[in-house]
Amino acid sequence: MSSSIDRREFLEQVGLNTAAVVAGGFAATSRGYAANETLNIGCIGTGGRCRQLMQALGGMPGVRLGAVCDVYEGNLQEGLKLAAKDAAAFRHHEDLLAREDIDAVVIGTPDHWHVPIAVDACNAGKDVYVEKPLTHVPSEGQAIIDAQNRNQRIVQVGMQQRSMPHLQKALEVVRSGKLGEIRKVHLTWNRNTDRAPKKSYGITPDTVDWKRFLGNAPEQPFDEYRFRHWRWFWDFGGGLFTDLMVHYLDVAHWFLGLDHPARAVSIGNWFTNRDQWETPDTVQTLLQYEQPETQVYYEGTFYNARNAAMMEFMGSEATLYCDRGRYEVHPEPRRTFPYEELVLGTGPRGADFYDNPPGEVLHLSNWIECIRTRATPNAPAETGASAAAAAHLANQALRSGAAAQWTA
Repeated sequence: MSSSIDRREFLEQVGLNTAAVVAGGFAATSRGYAANETLNIGCIGTGGRCRQLMQALGGMPGVRLGAVCDVYEGNLQEGLKLAAKDAAAFRHHEDLLAREDIDAVVIGTPDHWHVPIAVDACNAGKDVYVEKPLTHVPSEGQAIIDAQNRNQRIVQVGMQQRSMPHLQKALEVVRSGKLGEIRKVHLTWNRNTDRAPKKSYGITPDTVDWKRFLGNAPEQPFDEYRFRHWRWFWDFGGGLFTDLMVHYLDVAHWFLGLDHPARAVSIGNWFTNRDQWETPDTVQTLLQYEQPETQVYYEGTFYNARNAAMMEFMGSEATLYCDRGRYEVHPEPRRTFPYEELVLGTGPRGADFYDNPPGEVLHLSNWIECIRTRATPNAPAETGASAAAAAHLANQALRSGAAAQWTA
């Protein structure tokens, strides 16, 4: 037996029709701002990820990309191409934040700059969209939460799954009790690709403010490869746990009301990028939570794409499968209720991205709407700090070679 939710009917119910997506999913006349008032947004760290967000914002009514900032001339010029014709350009984020005409900022820098810039932005009276992981080290979490709350700012962390309507519907399935007790969660983000080969990218020291890029990282000579692939070096990123796992780990926290694991055990290997990355290209971690008592297991690799990118919430009555475009409910043997699915997009199960839902547009739209209404966004700083802290515990176990225990 099976039960498929009508896709078209569901899209209409949640407003995910073509017009809504083009409009960005929000009304330009929302409460809190005058109907004809434009939000002027500055973009900090205009590398590839930030430019994707800029493209999404550029199609939204009542939004203007008025300033860009980057330490690398190449990124700065590419960012200007997506901004308003008269947008201002900066090398230092403090100069952008000093502009009184900037209402909010998008932060797409390497991880080690997320919290320092986000705190500065909150203190400058700007609302913030900051990419995940929110923190680079666990101690930063409270600093950005305090800055958000003290300054009454709208902070949205780029964990866009929280704005995807099929996952919001899947949350209803979890809360209905249909799955029974959920004690085990399996997360994967597996790819089969030779990631980041060493080559010349044409990035030279005269085009980068290297000292500025380093920020709070240890002093070290300019390295084009580290600059281009910072995610895989401990001074600037956190590898697979903070780059990919944190997305789905946040969903586990959201669905099950989890905050932080009590302990973590992790392993890692270098199979596809030996002698290129500091962080392993193949990892596994087991996170044990106590409230509620749950095991969360994650595997990620660039060696084999089996299972791709997916989540399985394993309950006593059924298992909920989710990815970025669908969910499926698989009953346990001898259960009488039918299989259920909701598929919003096209493409293979576990795809990194589906054509629907447009997660970036929806998440940014939620942020813009909350700037206008001053409502709490889908992924405020508290949620970002929680998911990142769990990923940091997994990395602590990985780097120490021993079980890592949570300490408050």
